[in-house]
Amino acid sequence: MSDPAPGVDDRDMRRLLTDIETQRSTVMDAARAPAVARQRADGKMTARERIDALCDAGSWREFGALVTAAGDTDLTRDLDAPADGIVAGLATIEGRPVVVTSHDFTVYGGSSSVIGTLKLARALEKSIESGLPLIRLLEGGGHRIQEGLDARHFASSKGIFNELTRASGWVPVVAAMLGPCFAGPTNHAALADYVVMVRGVATMGMAGPALVKAGTGEDIDKEALGGTALQVDETGMADLAVDSEAECFAAIRRYLSYLPANARAPAPIVACSDPVDRRDEALLDLVPANLRKPYDMRKVVRLLADADSVFEIKPSHARNIVTAYARLDGRAIGFIANNPMFSAGTLDGNACDKAAHFIGLCDAFGLPLIYLVDVPGFAIGSGAERSRMARRSARLIHELGNASVPRICVVLRKGYGLGYVAMNGGRGFGADACFAWPTAEICAMSVEGAVDIAYRKEIRAAPDPQAHRARLIDGFKGQLGALRAAEHFGIDDVIDPRDTRRLIIETLRTAPPRRQLNLPPKFRSVAPI
Repeated sequence: MSDPAPGVDDRDMRRLLTDIETQRSTVMDAARAPAVARQRADGKMTARERIDALCDAGSWREFGALVTAAGDTDLTRDLDAPADGIVAGLATIEGRPVVVTSHDFTVYGGSSSVIGTLKLARALEKSIESGLPLIRLLEGGGHRIQEGLDARHFASSKGIFNELTRASGWVPVVAAMLGPCFAGPTNHAALADYVVMVRGVATMGMAGPALVKAGTGEDIDKEALGGTALQVDETGMADLAVDSEAECFAAIRRYLSYLPANARAPAPIVACSDPVDRRDEALLDLVPANLRKPYDMRKVVRLLADADSVFEIKPSHARNIVTAYARLDGRAIGFIANNPMFSAGTLDGNACDKAAHFIGLCDAFGLPLIYLVDVPGFAIGSGAERSRMARRSARLIHELGNASVPRICVVLRKGYGLGYVAMNGGRGFGADACFAWPTAEICAMSVEGAVDIAYRKEIRAAPDPQAHRARLIDGFKGQLGALRAAEHFGIDDVIDPRDTRRLIIETLRTAPPRRQLNLPPKFRSVAPI
């Protein structure tokens, strides 16, 4: 054993280490019983308990535990802020490295602070440089008031939002909303790929009730202002509402299981015992030939995907379209499917936003897109116009046009108008394959509406207007079927529904993982919204 360095007593080193560990222990849960008790009394875990519950046992490696508040003004000199309110470090989830930050609500309400923000910046730097998923466990408000009301602290604006923008599309970014999360945490979550809220506990919004009342005079409670009924079901700001933190962490783990660590890494492939050529007889009866009869498209998705592999995104928002991760022969893919159970599968503004964001996610991380089409078109009318429908539908088309991953289209029933094109129908966006079921009906618009417009005078002049109208409609409907679509090679084939799974998998096996986009020498596209 070598001698200690000159001037260093190894007994002093041990004492120094003991002092450091003593200081470290003061910021841990065991030394902060009153604060921990208050958090648990509200039915919530502490910042570090959440990390332990989310990540693999024994994998957590924290940095910055010993920091303190900046304390450089009269208002901040006496702040007692263990770890300055944010816990940050690295861990693994199912053996895969991740970067995790967890805001500590017991430290000044989880507010953002000068030194804590430096830790967050370090976490972002580590995520981006190492290509590791970033997970944000959020609870609390925006800037710590004592520090935020000081130009020396705020004028530089830091670089957090710039770094979150840089991370977008490079690494998966996930946000868990685990309590009141108005202001800063909401702004951060808005730049995340996937957001989960705990029902009855979590809230989110641009500002909390007190600030809203002070700024606008509106008197509203936090649940009405930013609870899950609004932010998950209605606006789709968050993707999923769950009943407990344990369910939240389970959803995050499953979400990450479909994605690579970063955009240049391969998505995980799992062992699959589900036969590629499995043929489900139920597919023959699941989709009614009668176009007016609804059915649940989610059942079709489950029958085509590997057993128990479907993970729906935004399941309670814009239910007229289904967006879901799944696996086919063990490979992660994304389904986008119209759902006639809700609004007949019409693409309204919310459905367009939901699907467009999902296209971007799948394209960023290399997941092929599988479209299941039964669409009567885009929403129309004054309500649609007030919702900026033209721009929102254009964004759906814009995302598809900029995607480079393989994409396959299967027309189950209706494929009407621009909605059909936006759902990757036909040749418009270079689908790697476009199939139709025998029940498919493809045309530019609703036959009934088109006849009423184009043949209005002829129908009025007929001896029996209703009978003449019916004959016209029947004649045109005879031109819309799947065989007709195949005759001029608008689609690749009309297939037996039971062969759909096999044909999709076989197509994906021969498709390149990325296509070269034939773009002019521009720097970027301009999103319609």
